Amino acid sequence: MTTTTARPAHPAATAADGGPRGPRGPRARAVLALARAETRELARHPVVLVFFAVYVAATAWQIYSGHTGWHELTGREGMADHPALQDADRATQSGGLLLGLALFVCADRAVLRSLRRGTDEQFGVLVMEPWRRTLAHALSVVPFALLTALVVAARFTSDALEPGAVGHGSLAELSVAPLVTLLGGVAGVLLARLVPSVHAAPLVVVGVLLAGLFLTTATGGAHWKRWLSPVVTESGADPFPSDLVGRPAAWHALYLAGLVVLLLGAALLRSGGRSTGVAALTALALAATATGIAGQSQGPSAALLAARAQVSAHPEAVERCTAHGATTYCALPEWTGRTGAWAKTTDRVRALAGGTAATRPLTVRQRVEARYGLDNDPSYDPSTVPGTVTVGTRWGGNRVPEYAVGLASVLVAGDEHAGSELCDGRVVTVLWLALGGDADPLASLRDVRIDDSVEGGAVALTPTGNLLMSAGQTDVVRTLLGRPHAEVASAVRGHWKELTAPGTSTARVAELLHVPGIGHGKDTDSCER
Repeated sequence: MTTTTARPAHPAATAADGGPRGPRGPRARAVLALARAETRELARHPVVLVFFAVYVAATAWQIYSGHTGWHELTGREGMADHPALQDADRATQSGGLLLGLALFVCADRAVLRSLRRGTDEQFGVLVMEPWRRTLAHALSVVPFALLTALVVAARFTSDALEPGAVGHGSLAELSVAPLVTLLGGVAGVLLARLVPSVHAAPLVVVGVLLAGLFLTTATGGAHWKRWLSPVVTESGADPFPSDLVGRPAAWHALYLAGLVVLLLGAALLRSGGRSTGVAALTALALAATATGIAGQSQGPSAALLAARAQVSAHPEAVERCTAHGATTYCALPEWTGRTGAWAKTTDRVRALAGGTAATRPLTVRQRVEARYGLDNDPSYDPSTVPGTVTVGTRWGGNRVPEYAVGLASVLVAGDEHAGSELCDGRVVTVLWLALGGDADPLASLRDVRIDDSVEGGAVALTPTGNLLMSAGQTDVVRTLLGRPHAEVASAVRGHWKELTAPGTSTARVAELLHVPGIGHGKDTDSCER
């Protein structure tokens, strides 16, 4: 007689925690079902709701204000209409910290819900192992990372669709905010498994902030330390050409992704998921994290530093030049499409000039200071080359009247260096040339002055320095800007030679242009201050 042993349809196996394990399909569906339930709980949590609402509202406001021109209220310096995409990609990153922080605290509380409610013992009779419940909690934060990715995509797409957009974005930079959001939630799950206390998460947040401050002070902001932070925005400098940005964005994305999986593996191991697969995944994540840290810790290469120095000192070596009338515009390759905007402002200023200034050959040369890094506040020495005008890699907002003042100073004084030293009545001529044809000249006068005023003495900015305006010069300029444009233009052209002659006093300029009440008293010319 032959004996046959029937096998069960779903053979039992030993689970990682020593218990029986059923078929993979039902267990996987159970994990996903629990993850969906926990996602709904997180989505209803007041902290997550408030933080996510603030994040979305702030992004929507930035997009809206960029299209409506309310730039000063958004902190985007009036240049949202002309974004550089190599800066716009990393501008999306900080918002991920907001939601990641909320998920860190709330995911920790979600895992500890059973502890708070005294129902931990009931989980002991369930078929689902503790490590699977941990996995479900970690998966519950994935939808929030996907939502963050949608918000990032919306903001970057809005910038990319702007007619004046230049440059190229980085997918690695754009991935940072979703990864940081995911990291915050997974870190909260791990903390709950390591320290089962509802008070731990707030204390950890404070501790991490203090530790970060201490390390920053102790290491002097070293490159390797800065890049251990989830978000490294590096802002302050004018936009660099895309190929000179030199950020280790891909390495940083690998570091964050590896850290997310590493923390997840640690949480699963802590919960009893000591299978070969979990151990291998954790080891692989550790290797990826270490590789990312090593890659991002390297500073700028010698070749990159040399290329930055070359474009900073000799932009003409890489620029492309095109002529519009008597003006030649030389732009870095990614900015060639912006010469039309420069030409519009240039033509407006030159149209008000007298003598040969309206037709004199000029060269508008774009400059960028890339030698000191992305977080350096740049400055440009005035050019001594006759007829050369500097324009930066930012455009829009205050940069437009500042460029106009720099251009007008070259028309009056001959070159930027001489224009930066004007202090007599020619300052009035320069400011009226720069702003007289503007749609809202008084607003532009306020924008171009460092103290945002239209009264008293102040400094008027240019791309390569500034002009010192006395109170008397400000009064004359303000009066002229309030008069009919054609009337003042006729008077300026008629007296152009004397208005632009060295030594012509502000009082004499006021007399020539029929501005009463400006005598030869103190504080008339800025030279006298």
